[in-house]
Amino acid sequence: MDTAPATAELDSPADTHLDRIEPAHTPHEVPCPTCSGQTAALRLSDVYAIGRIEARFPSLAVEKEFAQSIGRAVTDGQTDRETFATVLSDPDNRYLARALCWVLTIRELETYIVLPRDPSDLDRLIEALRPRPSPGDLDVVIGTRGPLAAPAMCNGLVVPVVHFDQLYSFDRAELMGALPRSEGVGDDQFTAAAELVLDRILHIADNAGATDEHRALNYLAMRYSEIYRRTATQFEANFSLTGVDVRPSSLGGGRSIVDCIFSYTDRRTSFTEKYFVAVDVTERFPFLIGSLGPYYDRTSTY
Repeated sequence: MDTAPATAELDSPADTHLDRIEPAHTPHEVPCPTCSGQTAALRLSDVYAIGRIEARFPSLAVEKEFAQSIGRAVTDGQTDRETFATVLSDPDNRYLARALCWVLTIRELETYIVLPRDPSDLDRLIEALRPRPSPGDLDVVIGTRGPLAAPAMCNGLVVPVVHFDQLYSFDRAELMGALPRSEGVGDDQFTAAAELVLDRILHIADNAGATDEHRALNYLAMRYSEIYRRTATQFEANFSLTGVDVRPSSLGGGRSIVDCIFSYTDRRTSFTEKYFVAVDVTERFPFLIGSLGPYYDRTSTY
């Protein structure tokens, strides 16, 4: 984890393999494979989503084949989840991993079917199925959202398909432990503040990581430690986190840049301070424009 000054971004909780990532590009149109012969085209969009990866059987035949593989595996004493992971981790069963339907759920809702853009990244999906899952498990998917899946693709599930370039898995405790601490703030207090910020972002209404606003916030939650440090410092000064907003930046020019604004209100005086950081979300991989600093609302004078 990056322990440089606050302007630095966090490393991913897992190896990001940035050297393998294809150049980012802006959304474009492609033919719709599920439009029953219609000539309509669908516009692709970038996704930066945080949820949990699950595996589903797309058909009865795949489920029966998987059951036969379980019968050949050594799974004595294992739970069902551990057995599932044992079978998929066997290289001889890689064909089963390719046949499964991989679903990203966000807040318990089936949101995307995910597919690796690079076939070698199938291992990332397999690794995302923890033998012993916990409520704090998180999976981050960065890629391109395409059309809705055909009903036959995943046993009737019709949600958008995302081809991912990057997928990394970790748990909340790992993220919290890797964040650089704020000076003068105890570990327990810092962790409580960081947990609140993460929850606030993850529970923003309809945050499927597909809009510019949600992509920017999810990116900050995963890669920019200063939003956690600032919140912990404000709590120590008896402020409450009262708002997380995203607005288009007036400095974007020909690029899509948004201002992510964090509002803190003094618990004694109700005075509100705001801090913001700009994020460029033009392409598939967001990045910072500057560092976190004070935000001043525009006021009109007559």
